[in-house]
Amino acid sequence: MILTVRLTPRAGRAALDGVRVEADGRPVLALRVAAPPVEGAANAALVAFVAKELGLRQGDVALASGETSRIKRLRLSGDPAALAARIEAWITAG
Repeated sequence: MILTVRLTPRAGRAALDGVRVEADGRPVLALRVAAPPVEGAANAALVAFVAKELGLRQGDVALASGETSRIKRLRLSGDPAALAARIEAWITAG
């Protein structure tokens, strides 16, 4: 499963800021992490944060694209229906 996010680095803390719609009409999860965008630190923090929030191993979350962009695509390993339910619960609780 691919999850598209818009990442804000150097935030006060890691958090979900809800769902946003990009200019092209694409929905994305707005996430923030405290790590700076230096040498992959923000990307690593993003992977760790998403894995923790969705109850996955860090190895089950990988950056598929967007290494140097704010818009990133994450590849999530697992059952798509279960992942969708976890993401929905995270959005609802967040």
